[in-house]
Amino acid sequence: MKLAVSNIAWNPVESRAAYGLLRSKGITGLEVAPGLLFPETDDPFDPSESEVREAVAAITDAGLELVSMQSLLYGVDGAAMFTTAEARRTLSHGLSRAITLAGRLGVPNLVFGSPKQRRFPPRMSAKEAENQALDLFLELGELAAAAATIITVEANPAIYGTNFLNTTQQAADFVRRVDHPSIRLVLDLGAVHMNDDFDRIEALIADVSSVLHHVHVSEPNLDPAPADTAQAERVLGALAIVGYEGFTSIEMRRDDGGLVTVEAAVSRLADAAMSVNRS
Repeated sequence: MKLAVSNIAWNPVESRAAYGLLRSKGITGLEVAPGLLFPETDDPFDPSESEVREAVAAITDAGLELVSMQSLLYGVDGAAMFTTAEARRTLSHGLSRAITLAGRLGVPNLVFGSPKQRRFPPRMSAKEAENQALDLFLELGELAAAAATIITVEANPAIYGTNFLNTTQQAADFVRRVDHPSIRLVLDLGAVHMNDDFDRIEALIADVSSVLHHVHVSEPNLDPAPADTAQAERVLGALAIVGYEGFTSIEMRRDDGGLVTVEAAVSRLADAAMSVNRS
């Protein structure tokens, strides 16, 4: 069972201590937001070769591997999928630069969330929005394939300001329609909770397993995750049953408790994984 943590859980100055903490708990993967991986760089999506070498060395020296990237449109103004042609080009360019960076870093997964940038206007039907998005993701899939990475589509509940792909089922259905090997699904547990779908988590995982490539262990509003070890055990057990082989990554914002909170969250996930491995 492969576990990871996103670097949005700590401040950049805490990174080396965080890396050591993760390895001490048996975590092998690191998910990154480029703005936090390269905080001193003018454009974190275009770091110099020396900056890349330094960042990657710190990660690999700690016994971790880069497994995913998020916050793909950080620093991009005016990007939108469904408003104007110019906004759509801006979004496409922003995602393209993230794909290029993933290729440089050897990151095999990129999470596409960006809820506000994918809200379609009232004049557009959900079907029209899906058809427009289909064309875009077919193009992005080709770029991702060339960079040896995969874009995973995340469900974003309506409370986050979007009306496109609000549920895991909708996101999975869209991925199936795109039907490109470099466009897959990320299962986000925070969205599952917010959509009141957790009671059927085993059935949900079974249903989306064929398109699943990444998992976020998260809570609503990115509170410390997992909040409940027993729930995490249910999820990991269901993933094991369907033969999921990807990374399961904690996604939580930095808490006032800093790395103490991170350690407690990681311990809960590690305990859940240990329990599943024993069963």
